[in-house]
Amino acid sequence: MPIEVLASAGRAEANAKAGRSGWAYAEDVPVTRPSTAVPLIDPFARRVRDLRLSVTDRCNFRCTYCMPGEGMEWLPRSELLTYEELARIARVCVERWGFDGIRITGGEPTVRAHLPRLFELLRPLGVDLAMTTNGVRLPELAHDLAAAGLQRVNVSLDTLHPETFRALTRRDELDRVLAGIDAALEAGLKPVKMNVVVIRGINDHEVVDIAAFGRDRDVGIRFIEFMPLDAQGDWTMDQVVPSHEILDRIHAVFPLEADRDRHDGAHVEPAARVRYQDGHGDVGVIASVTEPFCESCDRVRITAEGKFRTCLFALEETDLRATIRDGGTDDDVAAAIEAAVGTKWAGHRIGQVTFVRPSRSMSQIGG
Repeated sequence: MPIEVLASAGRAEANAKAGRSGWAYAEDVPVTRPSTAVPLIDPFARRVRDLRLSVTDRCNFRCTYCMPGEGMEWLPRSELLTYEELARIARVCVERWGFDGIRITGGEPTVRAHLPRLFELLRPLGVDLAMTTNGVRLPELAHDLAAAGLQRVNVSLDTLHPETFRALTRRDELDRVLAGIDAALEAGLKPVKMNVVVIRGINDHEVVDIAAFGRDRDVGIRFIEFMPLDAQGDWTMDQVVPSHEILDRIHAVFPLEADRDRHDGAHVEPAARVRYQDGHGDVGVIASVTEPFCESCDRVRITAEGKFRTCLFALEETDLRATIRDGGTDDDVAAAIEAAVGTKWAGHRIGQVTFVRPSRSMSQIGG
């Protein structure tokens, strides 16, 4: 029998008197992955095992490739999944199908209050816990997040130049983000990686400098091809810097090995990693546009308001929040997820005439 996170009536009453929610704290009810977990397989024989949970659509930056400068309508707080609801969905995925990786995303996840509490709820699941953040609040939060259960972090930082940073993010916070990377390292989060969206004519001339930064700080750099998820819909193919060009530029200064590796244990990473010939770490490229890796995708996503998505570029969603708040059981939640995974497509069609971009921007979907 799956272990229920929902406490008994007596425990719920006690929690209520203590000012807690009606759900039992995760540390009160330990959860382990049972040997009876059955792999969740999509129609193209890919095992789904990596869960991306968005906790908010809000962000304290306004990156040009993600959000408009103003005019965003935020979700009301009541429409967001609670931390307990997020943990419940995660538990179902771990218990039923053996999911072994959870990444917390946004918007910007650190703008949501009491974020360490979510990691306290997820930690007993015994899976890899990661987060993607813009890093600006890590100076205050990194140690608390690490203590709560966060294991590794990706910091989104596309430039080392203050002027370019202000132009891309519409904020003047580069020093704070750099301090956030240092705080993550000091807190013992490992690995610390840096996500860099490369846009031709904007920051592509910094590729080598950013690679050098990663080598100096022992930070893994992950260059990402510019994808058609900008809020304005201004994306064009000529703005994409192909991954092979990125690697060629780095190789000319810091020689790279010939082989690429996408594996991280049992997982197939989005990033194709290439090691430096001198043994000093590696660099990764996420070539979603020019070299799609859809055939090995093992990820699914849940938006901040509880919509289940089988792909970053999916055009359809499944409402898990309605299932949960209408009194659905764990079996009901699992059935909804299984039905959605049963419709997962072979892959997106970026660059093809049949491609249809999602109606929502990256911040609304969850990165």
